[in-house]
Amino acid sequence: MSGKVAILGCAALPVGKWQSPPGAEIQVLEHEVLVRLVVEAVADAGVSKHDIASLIFAVPRPYTLQKYFGTFMANYLRLPCTGMVMEVMGNGMTAGLAFQAAADQIRLGRARVSLALGVNFETATPAIEHMMSSMRATGDVDFHVPFGFTPISWYAMDAARYIHEHGSSRAELASVAVKNRAHAVHNPIAQFRKPITLDEVLAQKPIVDPLGLFEVPARSDGAVCLVLADEEVAKATGRPYALIRGSGFFHEGAHQISEVPNDMIAFDSAAVAGRQAYEDAGVSPADIDFAELYAPCTIVEVLVGEALGLTPRGRGGKAAAAGETSLGGRIPICTSGGLQSRGHPAYVTPFYSFVEVMDQLRGRAGARQVKDARLALTSAELGNYNAALVHVLEAKG
Repeated sequence: MSGKVAILGCAALPVGKWQSPPGAEIQVLEHEVLVRLVVEAVADAGVSKHDIASLIFAVPRPYTLQKYFGTFMANYLRLPCTGMVMEVMGNGMTAGLAFQAAADQIRLGRARVSLALGVNFETATPAIEHMMSSMRATGDVDFHVPFGFTPISWYAMDAARYIHEHGSSRAELASVAVKNRAHAVHNPIAQFRKPITLDEVLAQKPIVDPLGLFEVPARSDGAVCLVLADEEVAKATGRPYALIRGSGFFHEGAHQISEVPNDMIAFDSAAVAGRQAYEDAGVSPADIDFAELYAPCTIVEVLVGEALGLTPRGRGGKAAAAGETSLGGRIPICTSGGLQSRGHPAYVTPFYSFVEVMDQLRGRAGARQVKDARLALTSAELGNYNAALVHVLEAKG
């Protein structure tokens, strides 16, 4: 085996509302949704079911009734595996870590083909239950939770600090939401596809000042299956694929909001992981053709884009407002529509970034196609970018 890992095939559920309300006469079952995607992704990759040796799942939401979901799916697929069958959990980075584990199975020689896959259903779960069990409890339950901190409030503090330090404005940050919706209009699997204007974004009700309704992600359901393979396998199929050129990971040793004084808007973890990925790939930020970033809110896209060297420090908001990060601009970011418009089914969100990369690098993105796209960058995060996982991918075949 070559030891080089390729994404060879993919299939994704359109992001939206799929979870059945409790007591509904007809139930949409997560495993039935996911198995259809496995069949589609394997066909897209041009490999056989019998080539698959490892199944690496993003753990489903706690609302999924079927527990031990990974081993249940191995049975449902009738798929014996000589590699690994496991579920991975890592907050917003869950699918990113599952992807990395699936790639590592190939690098370790445990599999020539592995699947990275998962499903996230949550939209029919009562908002109060979701807030108490999934949102408030993600912070320090002794330090953050009593004060009402939720993820959106951390990002709102980032936005306020950014505006203060760099002379930005809410309008500049809101332009990210307008740009992402313009991209999502052309994405058939995006959750929100109706165009919006800057005035409409600024007129929405506030969620946590200075972020309004269109500047934060909605709740979403989704599911994805990715087929990863050793590059020798990918070449043998004769099909186009995306080669993993480089990767980087860094955890800053903090959880959500650190009690240690720091530059809260530097996103150090993304900067370090990005440098690792660029060095591993032998490229620089200037070589990247487009980036698909994990950015729940507008401010997060601005800050992680700066940390990764895609835009200058303190200029990310201005770059978005000037069209630099739009399709046709200097460095298109979140051509899928991003988390505000494509959607944010949290535990599988990073998988959707790789789906967009496959569409772009294989020239299948239609009206949102980045011209001559060859090199792509993805990111995933834990917490308030307390940790980052970055990949550089290259079009091949």
